[in-house]
Amino acid sequence: MLFNVLLVLFTLFGLTFAVPIDLPRSIHDMRTHHLSKRTNSTKFVVAHFMVGNSYPYTVDNWLSDIQLAYQSGIDGFALNVGTDSWQPQQVANAYEAAQQSGTGFKLFMSFDMSSLPCSTAADAATLRNYITTYATHPNQFLYNGRVFASTFSGESCTFGQGSAVSGWSSQFIQQLSGSNAVYFVPSFFVDTSTFNTYNGVIDGMFNWNSAWPVQVTTSYASSILGAIGNILQNPSSALNSLSSLVGSTTPDQQYINALNAMGDTKTYMAAVSPWFFTHYSPQTYNKNWIYLSDDHLYAKRWESLVQIRDQVDIVECLTWNDYGESHYLGPIEGDQPNSQAWVDGFDHTGWLNLTLYYATAFKTGSYPPVTKDQIVMWSRPHPALATAPDPVGQPQNFQITEDKVWAVVLATSSGTVTLSTSSSQSQTFSVSAGVSKLTIPITSGGYMAATLSRNGQTVINLKSTNFTFNPNPPSYNFNALVISSD
Repeated sequence: MLFNVLLVLFTLFGLTFAVPIDLPRSIHDMRTHHLSKRTNSTKFVVAHFMVGNSYPYTVDNWLSDIQLAYQSGIDGFALNVGTDSWQPQQVANAYEAAQQSGTGFKLFMSFDMSSLPCSTAADAATLRNYITTYATHPNQFLYNGRVFASTFSGESCTFGQGSAVSGWSSQFIQQLSGSNAVYFVPSFFVDTSTFNTYNGVIDGMFNWNSAWPVQVTTSYASSILGAIGNILQNPSSALNSLSSLVGSTTPDQQYINALNAMGDTKTYMAAVSPWFFTHYSPQTYNKNWIYLSDDHLYAKRWESLVQIRDQVDIVECLTWNDYGESHYLGPIEGDQPNSQAWVDGFDHTGWLNLTLYYATAFKTGSYPPVTKDQIVMWSRPHPALATAPDPVGQPQNFQITEDKVWAVVLATSSGTVTLSTSSSQSQTFSVSAGVSKLTIPITSGGYMAATLSRNGQTVINLKSTNFTFNPNPPSYNFNALVISSD
């Protein structure tokens, strides 16, 4: 009876319901077929870089990051700049390092309009100065022959004019011409129905929130459960159905349709991100929540973007180094924004192995053959329902995440993978050549371990160190530790 009611409810909401089975399974998506190519558009993959977290950087630090990003399939950095007086020098260091790298790695400005002032005409001069300083630099990202520029927010910026549209138009776009002419693809947090009002101002839009299923909150899950939530007395029982929203392209299609309705060809820049957790008290940044990042979010989102690549021009990875929101792909370095409590010791660079694979597929239209066996796996450090003596409190939406280890296997040929979280908890999966997305529950005291075997030989033997799934955490930490094979 309960199953029938669940099935009806999920059908009504257009969601999928996975019937639990006892047999372990691996999930194999098509990985070797040729995808449709769009010959009139070169694809790019960039990563968002928080310049505000680079205070102690030298040119060599920038060079190291640029080389690592380039080796991971990333073509450039979107340089998020704010108000700090030292940030222009770090931007200069970044451009110098990019040139030194000899890779052709590109850079462009992403103006953080949640930080930069934008109420007077004089405020726009700061933005224009960044553009004119680097417009002709060999590592400046040019798009359709113009200087590519983006933002985080800015939909309320008037620059002393009567509206945001007239402000951006008269004080930014129209004042930059010739070699300084801008190709403007901002992230304005506005309803897509208003895109037409920005005609003549924007050349496209960046859909920041497309990286996560941001609509999935505890209340959203509870509303889907409805009466069944009362029966099960646990809103997390909705997680199987909510997983269908992970990696969804519905937010992309809304932007794409609105941009197409503007007439001339507009650029669509999508976002992809592996995680989201932030934990600041009301006395600091007052940010304390998670977005649903389960169900192999990073892999599934990439796979969705590869499927619709003919409609997506650029993918921006969120982020290279935003430690405060736990979605960093790069190494932990620089100057953290008081996020050490949930970042230190939680390496994420294993996700770069996946970035190279998926970025290559997005840019070329073909999933590359796997030439090296790899396993990437991750988990949170404590149960979702654990309590801690933490004055900041549990993050919003903590109930929507599952206590699991998530693994992605890149296999050169078929083999057998065993995931373990304790001496008595393991599952074995048969995997084929290509990518397999696997998962296993983790309980108190658990660890992360995986082996890949083939023809009676152990090819990979991976196990976490300095990690225990702690039922009594000293503070709340919904970040992930990522481990990967060499």
